[in-house]
Amino acid sequence: MGRTDCQSPHEADRVLIALNPNAGRGSAAVRAGELAALLRQGGIVAEILGDLEAIGAATREWHTAGRLRALVAVGGDGTVAELLNRTGVGVPLALLPSGTENLLARYLGIERSPGKVADTILAGGRLRLDAGRANGRLFLLMASCGPDSEVVRRLHARRRGPISHLTWAGPIAATLWRYDYPEIRLQGCSGAEAAELEGGGVPHSAQWFFAFNLPCYAGGFRVAPEADGTDGLLDYCALDCRGPLDVLRYAAAARTGRHLEMAGCQSGRLARVRLESARPISYQLDGDFGGQLPLSIEVVPQRATLLVPNREP
Repeated sequence: MGRTDCQSPHEADRVLIALNPNAGRGSAAVRAGELAALLRQGGIVAEILGDLEAIGAATREWHTAGRLRALVAVGGDGTVAELLNRTGVGVPLALLPSGTENLLARYLGIERSPGKVADTILAGGRLRLDAGRANGRLFLLMASCGPDSEVVRRLHARRRGPISHLTWAGPIAATLWRYDYPEIRLQGCSGAEAAELEGGGVPHSAQWFFAFNLPCYAGGFRVAPEADGTDGLLDYCALDCRGPLDVLRYAAAARTGRHLEMAGCQSGRLARVRLESARPISYQLDGDFGGQLPLSIEVVPQRATLLVPNREP
């Protein structure tokens, strides 16, 4: 998994706690305060910040000085992605999960307990992970374009504050009823480079496309169960999906990964891919609305440094 045994240097005595006020329906601030108190008991200078500009400036200052032990993301996967995009290579990120899904934290075995997170910051290990980059924006989990990204777009358009699992019901129903499954044109690796990759390069088109850095997807769906965040590649899944019945068939099979055996599914690994379309189609990154096609995706090897418990995820 790319884990290293190196610990933070002794002089790294500062922790910045980045609080997303929209995560956790009010509990996030309380748990962030508990974490700060525990770290101070361990001799760490801990500061809670909620302004992204202030977080970025403080992170750069203390990381450059060698004093930053951790930048803590208090929130969900979107909070982690936002901080990754606002910080440089080598900044140690820790997680205090407070979002709806918390897929990355679950994958890494990071609990919601401030005490456990404090232990990880004080004595845990470091994990170097690849990241994906989509139109210049970094992501750690996955990118997709198709029916699920349309659901995310609809939720993004109506979102006002924190969300729950029930918040997704309306956008999911509207997408199943109204989405028209336009074609996505794919341009991936070719020639000798593609021949070295499992799957031999991407197909020419699909109606639903995924690129995974880690095998994490909401609801426990196993879309790319073999994705490895340390192999320098992204796992892709391209689906021939023509209507809501196809969505339901693929979704049912993806519970166990059986969709990979279906005739309309092509999968493999790639270093980069470009998605285009004749009409506007949305894409999503780590569960957040990203924009509309065209989209260029590539892997960025060992871009992220995460603090993790001293056990294999």
